[in-house]
Amino acid sequence: MIKTLYIKDFALIDELEVSFQEGLNILTGQTGAGKSIIIGALNMILGERADTEVIRQGADKAIAEAILEVDDYSEFEQIFEENAVEIRSELILRREIRSSGSRGFINDTPVTISVLREVGDFLVDLHGQHDHQLLLKEENHRSVIDGFEKVISPLKEYRREYHEMKRLQKELRELRKRERDLHEKVELYKFQVQELEEAELDPHEEEELEAEMKLLDNAEELEQKAAAIVEIGEGDELNAVDLLNRMKLHLEDLARIESDFESYLDEITSARITIQEAVQFAERYRSKIEFNPNRLEQLRNRQNELNRLRKKYHRSIPELIEYLHEIRQELNLADNFDLEIEKMEEAIDTQSQVLAEAAQKLHDIREQVGRNVSQQVEEELYDLGIPHANFEVRIDWMFSSEEQGWITVEGQPVECTEHGADEVRLFISTNKGEEPKPLAKIASGGEISRVMLALKSIIAREQSLPVMIFDEIDTGISGEISEKVGRTMRRLSKRCQIIAITHQPQIASQAHKHYRVEKVEEKDRTVSRIKPLDNDEHIHEVATLMSGEEITDAAIESAQELIEKSTFKN
Repeated sequence: MIKTLYIKDFALIDELEVSFQEGLNILTGQTGAGKSIIIGALNMILGERADTEVIRQGADKAIAEAILEVDDYSEFEQIFEENAVEIRSELILRREIRSSGSRGFINDTPVTISVLREVGDFLVDLHGQHDHQLLLKEENHRSVIDGFEKVISPLKEYRREYHEMKRLQKELRELRKRERDLHEKVELYKFQVQELEEAELDPHEEEELEAEMKLLDNAEELEQKAAAIVEIGEGDELNAVDLLNRMKLHLEDLARIESDFESYLDEITSARITIQEAVQFAERYRSKIEFNPNRLEQLRNRQNELNRLRKKYHRSIPELIEYLHEIRQELNLADNFDLEIEKMEEAIDTQSQVLAEAAQKLHDIREQVGRNVSQQVEEELYDLGIPHANFEVRIDWMFSSEEQGWITVEGQPVECTEHGADEVRLFISTNKGEEPKPLAKIASGGEISRVMLALKSIIAREQSLPVMIFDEIDTGISGEISEKVGRTMRRLSKRCQIIAITHQPQIASQAHKHYRVEKVEEKDRTVSRIKPLDNDEHIHEVATLMSGEEITDAAIESAQELIEKSTFKN
């Protein structure tokens, strides 16, 4: 239940805080006093679209916050875990609206508005002033039935199979498109495969090619430099090795006399060995140097060929090798398209049977729920002053005149959508002996309101929603019918908390807690206020609804009788 509602700088409300009670909470007040502003603030908390125009003039932001008492958090555990929301003894939902946008919070943790809406859907069913008009549009009838718990599981199962069928159908379309596209490219791919296969590409060839060309291109210089090293190291005249040998002999003599020369003797010995090794390597290297202009020309031609292929295909050599693999697969697929398409069509036929079974199961459950709802709505409408109501939920297959249906029922193709293969429509007759007709064609505004209330009563029993909010559901009704609507709402409030705006005294008299919303002038500004009423004020407010501003003793007495009658019957 909603324990408290706090609103700041929202439309006409500068700052307002109100505590709600269990049972039926009624809000009354003159038109324009701000009742719908309060409902609008609740809508914002529940994740509805925010309009920056609701920010009170002169304020930076509008704030709407609700503190709720929740007995079971199991529905929210995953949502809270994914969004790092702390579970507390109370649940705080807050929405802040700025000119730059809006932000949502759950237990002071920032969350997206979609998360706020998702949590709100588990907690509150808010029926706005014009929501009953949704029943006049047949495309909304399916959602009435699909909101029942029995339908949820088969609907999920159907959607899983539907999306699998959709995936297979997409793959088949893409396969056929590839077949058409590939048919135009087969000759090109065959030529490219031949060209690239003849090239005998190697991912490491370019590096090896460049290394060998570098050696062949510089063979003369390499031979000259290596020969020079050999000449310096071991030439006929005085060479480096001889000089080091002489230095070594002198250092040996000096080291015998002065030990400080011993370290230099070691270094000279090491240098002599290193130079000898370098000279020997240069000598061996000279013997391997190749002077081969023909080989160099072959390598250059090969390099030019690789460059040509890279430029032609706009790919590196490794990428060309991968491309060759790809077009080989495409050609292989071109040779086997009939087989691949046949396999896909077999998979679709199998999935069609699976989807048909899921659609049939969903259809049967919807019919079962529809029968139960029809009976319960008629019972509720009896209490709401329509004693001869004949209400029907009709579940019909969406047969298709085309041969494109994904499934067949009774030998006819049936159109499938994400929501099922059924057309769900509500029919009603409100007079004895009349055949039911589409709801939009037969029901008056007052009857539509009562049908909606009847459905809400059933949904409340099924879904165990903690809170239901009604914004003037009494549209188009008055007198005795209003009293019956009020009794239904009070009875419904035993299952969940109800917050309702009304102009009807018969409904207001049923309140467990009554609030008056009023517009006042403060500091040259118009503001809305909400006042919880005590018992005497409750009677006075009901009397006002009955007789207007001039309240007589008779009106007070009538209001008191109406309240006592409501309390006695409930």
